[in-house]
Amino acid sequence: MSDTPSTPGAAERPALPDHLSGDPRSPHFVREVFEHDVGIRFNGLERGDVEEYCISEGWIKVPSGKTLDRKGRPLLIKLKGSVEAFYR
Repeated sequence: MSDTPSTPGAAERPALPDHLSGDPRSPHFVREVFEHDVGIRFNGLERGDVEEYCISEGWIKVPSGKTLDRKGRPLLIKLKGSVEAFYR
């Protein structure tokens, strides 16, 4: 691999963290990352419904159907497997 970015605009993208959440109230929320289009590959398949992930621990959190918690937010379930985050 070379040290130069292969796609235009890749130089100003921040590095993807090991643990990232889409909830602005979470300590794992990084606004700079969400200014770009982020993709998640879980067990070899690209998923578009991931709310939170941790690469080192190998899990993602996704909404559980239409179920809501008592504050009106989607109820999340944790799925374990191989996680890969990337910029599209």
